[in-house]
Amino acid sequence: MYFPYLRGKQFELIALREFATQYPNTEQIVPIIEPVKSTFNGLTTAAKVMFEQHLYFALVLNPADGDFKRITKDILSEMPILLENTDKWIPAFLYQNNGEAILSTIQNQKLNHAMVIFKNGIDINDNLLHILSNPQIRYIVNGDPNSRIVMRRLGNLENKRIIRLDNCFVEQPRNVDYLNIPEDKFTEEHRFYSNDHFYGISDYTALPKDFIDGGMLPYAVAIHMTYEKNQDEIYVRHFVSDTNDDQSNIQRKFFEATTKVKVFFTNRIQTTAINELIKLLEDGKYPGLGIIKKLSIRNHIELMNRILTEKL
Repeated sequence: MYFPYLRGKQFELIALREFATQYPNTEQIVPIIEPVKSTFNGLTTAAKVMFEQHLYFALVLNPADGDFKRITKDILSEMPILLENTDKWIPAFLYQNNGEAILSTIQNQKLNHAMVIFKNGIDINDNLLHILSNPQIRYIVNGDPNSRIVMRRLGNLENKRIIRLDNCFVEQPRNVDYLNIPEDKFTEEHRFYSNDHFYGISDYTALPKDFIDGGMLPYAVAIHMTYEKNQDEIYVRHFVSDTNDDQSNIQRKFFEATTKVKVFFTNRIQTTAINELIKLLEDGKYPGLGIIKKLSIRNHIELMNRILTEKL
């Protein structure tokens, strides 16, 4: 199974809503959503669509980025739709040396099949193993999946589903830097994770691991699209505009980059996200940078859904 790790920003949530509508009842995709905004209208709308389309998802209840660097909120009380559909989502928690607090919340709120996320790996010890052994915790997301010692000790826990979290996207300082890097290897774990005794895999889609709030108008437009390069490997291809000396005419930069997308995918399998991007080019429409990000995310989730479904 694939657990894409996304933040609860507008276009991430729209990508999930659109994917859920296009692929109802999928059993291969379980998004993990970490909220970054202290208002929950968009998240509530997305949750409603995912419930209706039977897209199981995990929601981080103790987020730490964006607005939540400064404030805390009781997400369960702010989003009653969650308590009305307890069997349709996974309550998730970021571990930051706060195991006792996480366990207390899980027990006090009577939460079941909970998830604990270790973004940067697990400093394993007996006390932590005791906490994770609680039967109300079902999923453990390991951000350092190559540690054999950790995996051996986690393997001794009963009835746990261990998910490997990888940072697959190699970020460059500037968009224009991708001009000299046509593509990067993204992952091969989708082919081998079950052999390594993982229940599923997770990554940050075609986005950097570190959250950045806001941004400035770019000098270059870069579109990042994953694709299946061969039967074992997924690569991420970088499509970059050519007129990158200033911040003017973002629309032209978009058309330059998208023309490269169209050429590259002419004789390759195209997701509906790529089809939508190419249609924008053919119609002469510039949708805005948020839509480009949304389509990049959706392309990757669609790709993983197809590959994992065909693998069955």
